[in-house]
Amino acid sequence: MRSCMNDSAHDTEHVYRVLNYALDIAKHESGANAELLAAACLLHDIGRKEQFADPNVDHAACGAEKARGWLIKNGYSDEFADAVKGCIRTHRFRSKNPPQSLEAKILFDADKLDVCGAIGIARTLLYKGRASEPLYSLTESGEVRDGANDMEQSFFGEYKFKLEGLYGKFYTKRASELAAKRQAAAKNFYDSLLAEMRECYSVTTKENAS
Repeated sequence: MRSCMNDSAHDTEHVYRVLNYALDIAKHESGANAELLAAACLLHDIGRKEQFADPNVDHAACGAEKARGWLIKNGYSDEFADAVKGCIRTHRFRSKNPPQSLEAKILFDADKLDVCGAIGIARTLLYKGRASEPLYSLTESGEVRDGANDMEQSFFGEYKFKLEGLYGKFYTKRASELAAKRQAAAKNFYDSLLAEMRECYSVTTKENAS
């Protein structure tokens, strides 16, 4: 895992946080396989390097295959490796393959918890910076867009498309409870930043209008 993580928004500490969240959630769920869950958490983002090299690569699908191969090579059973592969393949937010097993749902929730609240804002800004994507975009009249219907990959667009709607997407009760505690921090940051940016542009927008 350490050899595959070279992205500041998806670094080893992100992986360890996801593992900690998952173990916390598992304590509140009956029947979760802790060893399988730990393996899936530790390996869930090992396809990130390939996705950065080629944006057409789905890091979840790529990482799932890499994880299965590594586990088989290191003596794990086909059944165990396939179960881990299934968890990793379905952990992505933008996916047509929703998680099926309990462990897959816990991994999904744990990964999404790390995009909630203040830490989610910080990680999104790190990711956008690395990808050279803007904080916001402007309308034709020079007004700052709020991110809704944003044609650019801006921070405001990411907030509206993904971060704002995360809080109703969890599979487990424990994850929903943890996320709810963080929601206000993310919303307050977004609202404050949008207000400041719009205030900054308000003078020139008024001048153009006149």
